[in-house]
Amino acid sequence: MAALWAALGVCAFWAAPARAAGPGVSAESAVLISGETGAVLFEKNAHERRAMASTTKIMTALLALEEAERAGDPAVDITQEMVAVEGSSMGLQAGNRLSLTSLAAGMLLASGNDAANACALYLEGSQEAFAGRMNARAREVGMQDTSFVTPSGLDDEEHYSTAYDMALLAREALQNESFAAIAGSASMQVEFLEPAGRVSYSNHNKLLHLYEGCVGVKTGFTKKAGRCLVSAARRDGVLLIAVTLNAPDDWDDHMALLDYGFSTVEEVPFDASGLWATVPVVGGDAQTVAVRGLEGGAAPLLSQDASQVESRVLLPAFLYAPVRAGDTVGRVQYAIGGREVYSVPIVAESGTMAQEKQPGFWEKLFHWR
Repeated sequence: MAALWAALGVCAFWAAPARAAGPGVSAESAVLISGETGAVLFEKNAHERRAMASTTKIMTALLALEEAERAGDPAVDITQEMVAVEGSSMGLQAGNRLSLTSLAAGMLLASGNDAANACALYLEGSQEAFAGRMNARAREVGMQDTSFVTPSGLDDEEHYSTAYDMALLAREALQNESFAAIAGSASMQVEFLEPAGRVSYSNHNKLLHLYEGCVGVKTGFTKKAGRCLVSAARRDGVLLIAVTLNAPDDWDDHMALLDYGFSTVEEVPFDASGLWATVPVVGGDAQTVAVRGLEGGAAPLLSQDASQVESRVLLPAFLYAPVRAGDTVGRVQYAIGGREVYSVPIVAESGTMAQEKQPGFWEKLFHWR
């Protein structure tokens, strides 16, 4: 019976209610997705290719931080070529020395084009070669309508993405702990190795102050792209990601999108009380014990995500005696896309004592003598 339950493996169990019409937004392109499953909750021209300005730095910073993790966060010696770039800056000068992680912080908070250019030249030797790395990573993420040319997001005819692709990128980047920590910081002290010291930077993302639960991620603007914004917010464990491209009223757009998304959150019940099974016992005065699942409780989930919940019964192949009634012996795991969202214990319904060990030949012989 236990093997049967384990073999059942996974099952979806919740029907999502009908979705109401989404909010009106000023953006030419917009999308709202679940951070857990990537399910689209709202879209407006979400697959239309557009310039995305400095939201490009989400990719550049992610590549820098992934390299920092692989290579022990190496120090970068800043050259004149690295800082010879127009636009926003974190104030780098030739002769400075700082880590890849510090450069990523300068990109995500101060939107430093100099930091993005420095990372590109350090990692690949040229912007062109680095663009190849960006595009390869984009394909891994599933960004099918994106072409990176510049590491900073400066305009180029062949530099474009879509609201949907940028949402996929943000979802990927937020799974990197270093990225999430930096993008979610309203301000940060960034360490310079040469000259030694720390410089304070404030995050351009006003939603970190304006919207409860905001956890990032990046602003952007050029005359061609207009105002671009990628944001994310988490409430009660529910993560939403919103993207607007060319949005005159982007702050209000994002607050409306996120409010809409959180309005779809449902309290989803998790009840394993219908699970009954038997598990073999080793060394007990009974060969098996009966086990049962408990009633559980509820957890908040997006309606779109609730239909994606899968359950898996996790029980050992056997138990060692003694087993007492009420002992926790396993659990029912509820997950979305492999990430656990809830767990209900499985307990022993009956118990068994350890079987008294019978003396062997040498023990009997020793005792006799």
